[in-house]
Amino acid sequence: MSALRVLVTRPREQAQLLVEALASEGFDVVVEPLIAIESLSGETIDVRGYDCVIVTSANGARELARRMNETPSRIAAIGPGTAAALDEAGLRAEVVADVHTQEGLVAAFPDRPQRALFVGAEGARSYLAEALDADFLAVYRTVEISVDDLPQADLAVLMSPSAARAYARAGGGAPAITIGPQTTSAAQAAGVDVAAEARSQDVRGLVDSAAAWRASSHS
Repeated sequence: MSALRVLVTRPREQAQLLVEALASEGFDVVVEPLIAIESLSGETIDVRGYDCVIVTSANGARELARRMNETPSRIAAIGPGTAAALDEAGLRAEVVADVHTQEGLVAAFPDRPQRALFVGAEGARSYLAEALDADFLAVYRTVEISVDDLPQADLAVLMSPSAARAYARAGGGAPAITIGPQTTSAAQAAGVDVAAEARSQDVRGLVDSAAAWRASSHS
């Protein structure tokens, strides 16, 4: 039986670990980027005076690491994928949400920050900033890439709400594995068939979910 084909919707350089992990599990992986990340500025992120800096994506973590003027006294991350991106940059998240949503991150704080900075994407949800009375700094934006035709695939991997929306607009018909509840909600709202949501917000969670879907639907 031929290997099931999995569509990865991020640029290969941003998803190389995922591509390699899926291939090692016996999937035929095809990459078709549907979104691109653009930095909004190269200016320094001033973290002085904040007792906590909050990031809710790997992109935000990388922008913080690249542009901060000093190491924050405390960093909070929305999940293990974001925490891993911080770790790769030599930073450590002291607070990591068990439930990978803004609500889950707010609940994960053992004590409320006195003055917090939320470093995120343009158009990010405002719940976290409002709940923690945090300052918000948009450091990147997500833009959609138009494609004429999507490659044929048995399964798609969606790693952000914007990717879910772009997949639907591109006519994606294969079921999808999503990286977390926000991506699941965006995918379902756009009419995407969500096969499963990853149990952990990282490469391992996505790959394990894809393997479980394969076992249950093609046994």
